[in-house]
Amino acid sequence: MSLANVFTIAGSSLTAQSQRLNLVASNISNAESATSSTGEPYRARHVVFSATPVTAADPQVAGVRVTQIVEDTSPFRLKYDPSHPLADDKGYIRLPNVNPVEEMADMISAARSYQTSVEVMNTAKTLMQKTLQLGQ
Repeated sequence: MSLANVFTIAGSSLTAQSQRLNLVASNISNAESATSSTGEPYRARHVVFSATPVTAADPQVAGVRVTQIVEDTSPFRLKYDPSHPLADDKGYIRLPNVNPVEEMADMISAARSYQTSVEVMNTAKTLMQKTLQLGQ
């Protein structure tokens, strides 16, 4: 594997983790939304990653990409608030199935993965510079 492929692989990771961070931010910002544009509470969304070959010539080298974004199918949270305009006949309102603690952990994981990819790119750049300096 050449060092040039390292940049492609790390770059694909940066893109994928950036999408993951955007979804986490969306989930956290909608954690208390009782209704969305569909009339239902917001459903948490998550990314699905897959490994992909960087080039057809070298299928052993792989990058990562987001293949799809899936909605969490777990049940909505119920909160007792009979004075709320969206409360049902028993006094409960349905809130999104977003768990802020899990989302924060996911955010930290995505941020660390992003940071690691940046460090990989910096290390590869330093190695390439050192290799060029050997000929001087």
